[in-house]
Amino acid sequence: MVPVQLPVPENSKATINSYDKLVNVPNLGFTTYDSAANNHKLSFSSYDNETNSGSQSFNSYGKRVRSGNSDFINYAADSNILQSTFTGYGELGTGAANDSFRSYSFNGNNPRSSFKTYGAASVSGTDTFVSYRNRANVGDDSFQSYGSKSKSGATSFTNYGQSFNEGNDTFTEYGKGASGKTAFGFKTYGLGRAFKGYNKNGVSFSAYNNFSMLSGKMVKKFIEPGRFFRESILKEGNVMVMPDIRDKMLSRTFLPLSISSKLPFSSSSLDDIKEVFHAREGSATERVIINALGECERAPSVGETKRCVGSAEGMIEFAVYVLGPNVVVKTTENVNGSKGTVMIGKVHVMDGGKVTKSVSCHQSLYPYLLYYCHSIPKVRVYETEILDLDTKSKINHGVAICHIDTSSWGPEHGAFSALGSGPGKIEVCHWIFENDMKWTIAT
Repeated sequence: MVPVQLPVPENSKATINSYDKLVNVPNLGFTTYDSAANNHKLSFSSYDNETNSGSQSFNSYGKRVRSGNSDFINYAADSNILQSTFTGYGELGTGAANDSFRSYSFNGNNPRSSFKTYGAASVSGTDTFVSYRNRANVGDDSFQSYGSKSKSGATSFTNYGQSFNEGNDTFTEYGKGASGKTAFGFKTYGLGRAFKGYNKNGVSFSAYNNFSMLSGKMVKKFIEPGRFFRESILKEGNVMVMPDIRDKMLSRTFLPLSISSKLPFSSSSLDDIKEVFHAREGSATERVIINALGECERAPSVGETKRCVGSAEGMIEFAVYVLGPNVVVKTTENVNGSKGTVMIGKVHVMDGGKVTKSVSCHQSLYPYLLYYCHSIPKVRVYETEILDLDTKSKINHGVAICHIDTSSWGPEHGAFSALGSGPGKIEVCHWIFENDMKWTIAT
């Protein structure tokens, strides 16, 4: 990693339009941008957009700025499984400095982002943050502090966490320790989030958990077209939009059971695991390991049986444990039709259409191939031909699962935003994505 430092002279205008776009597996460090500048306009348009995996950090932007305007337009948009950290933005600013951060981790896939401070101990001025992880898919993000110990300014946050598939997100502080006549506004805070503390003096929330306290109406989230659908769509001749079913994880392989069974795999053995994979303190590899262990060690949901497996033998053993010895594995054949409009061909519903249980296995990011497997009760599993809309020729063989009982799902689930209903009122179906596995009882 090569740190970058860009000082900006007094009374100047500085602009960076794009930094590190379309890079595969970036490993970046941006140390300082515009430290202690005086009365200038600063603009950073794009940092690390459309990248694949890797890690990056941005340590300081506009610290101790006096007056002037700073604008950061885009950070880590459309990135895939990016480990990113933004440590400081506009700290200790004085003299009516106006700071704006427009977008962080927009449309990211499984982002792992940490934004540590914004506008800490600033005096006067105006701070604006427009969007954090909007349209992101799952991930594990945190925003640790916004406007703490600031004095006599105006601070606004327009959107946090309006993602179409929830991840583990935490906003720790908003305006903590602020004094004077500082005014705070927070317009939208997404569903399923943890908001741990804010300054109750002078703070206004227009919407929290996608529920507007002014209108009393739910705010519809963005859901990728075709991501969720009703069971009735799975009929020959129907036309539908396919979501992006491509596997965006880095290519890895299972370890033989004789090896994986001997490797440590628990939070209590973190130091041993880091030694095995040469994971330095604070590195992207360390964060990957910690995130995977957290996912695998969390308590199961009500009625769920779960296990993380790092070998083919382990996956088969778990499927047999849940379903019995007579099992079969299914997955979607390829990614043809992804993000397009397709026609449904011949349809086969497994086990004669009975409501049954199954085991779903999804990849987790880890140094070797690791799957998170869990039991799914009360489902129907379909196999369908997927046809080209124009030629009617077969382009794919899809596997779809329909959750018949959704009564235990939260009302904020993206499926209900997409389909317009609520828990227990409808069934919800989705495709099995590339390299995900669906285990069922063989018939």
